[in-house]
This record gives sequence, structure tokens and C-alpha cells, in this order.
Amino acid sequence: MTLTTEWMADGKCREYPAGTFFPRDGLGVIKAQKICASCPVADQCLEYALDNHVDHGVWGGLSEDERRALKRRNARARIRTA
Repeated sequence: MTLTTEWMADGKCREYPAGTFFPRDGLGVIKAQKICASCPVADQCLEYALDNHVDHGVWGGLSEDERRALKRRNARARIRTA
């Protein structure tokens, strides 16, 4: 589980209002994802969200639905290789 958050100081998200990453519609998600696409810590951000079961917002460039789908794919892959 990723508990350290030092990487957050380098996130592009710090340059925007927090609400940007908790959009209410698809256009908001796209805007947040474009910001994340050029973020130097997007991988750490996504890992943090997955490890800590963050259910809301765009983290590491993935929306809530995309993270849930990724978790399902990863779980299926673990089952297949077990």
C-alpha cells in the first residue's frame, strides 16, 4: 500500500483548483486527463489511487470508471496466472 505522498508536490494538479480533478461530466474528465497526460508523477498518482482504493476523481489520468475497469482486468489476470 502506498502511503507516502511526497510525489504530490510535483503534480501538475497543484497548478489547478482541486475541483478540476473531481468533474461532474465527461468534458471535465477529459480536461483533467489532458492535464494528467503531461504530469511527471502520473504513474505514482495512479498507483496511490489504486493502492488506497480512491473512488472519486481523476487520478493518474484515469477516471473512476477507468480505475474500476483496470482493477477488474488486473484481478482477472491474477486469477489466470494463479
